[in-house]
Amino acid sequence: MHFDLPELVKSLGYFGVWGIIFAESGLLIGFFLPGDSLLFTAGFVASQNLLNIWVLIFGAFVCAVLGDNVGYFTGHKFGRKLFDQEDSWLFHKKHVVKTQGFYEKHGKKTIVLARFVPIIRTFAPIVAGIGAMHYRSFMSYNLFGGFLWTFGITLLGFFLGKSLPAEQLDKYLLPIIGLIVVVSLLPSIIHVIKENRANKP
Repeated sequence: MHFDLPELVKSLGYFGVWGIIFAESGLLIGFFLPGDSLLFTAGFVASQNLLNIWVLIFGAFVCAVLGDNVGYFTGHKFGRKLFDQEDSWLFHKKHVVKTQGFYEKHGKKTIVLARFVPIIRTFAPIVAGIGAMHYRSFMSYNLFGGFLWTFGITLLGFFLGKSLPAEQLDKYLLPIIGLIVVVSLLPSIIHVIKENRANKP
């Protein structure tokens, strides 16, 4: 079966896209969702006049910010219990530990940087809540990071869709989405390689 992300975006509509962005930003089960490629593809679909770009982006921004708030308060209220929870297919403590390391390295900027790193994106607000980061500081970085991520990636897809000739859209879309997936995973891959090297005797 051929997986067609643009067709998926068309069938999901605004609320489907927004729901995935919210889940990836704020729910533990959302770490495997394709936020970057989804936003890019949604912007691309909007360039074909199938969605309104500003309605799409505004809703995605609101859901990204709300999602991070849910993550923050989850961490603040239940954070320590997460470390006592058994691993399951939906939850792995290593993701929280990995995000803690990222947070210790980058500080408050993690809330902005994490938007562009899968898995870290889901767990960063939870770790901020566990670490009792001041809510006002968290919200400032959350708004800035959410704005950069949703507006930047969605508009990139939109303007690329507008700049390509109609007959070449299908030819270029899949490779570009593939590239975005690879680039978004790159920081995690580099981190794993460095970790493995450091652990070697």
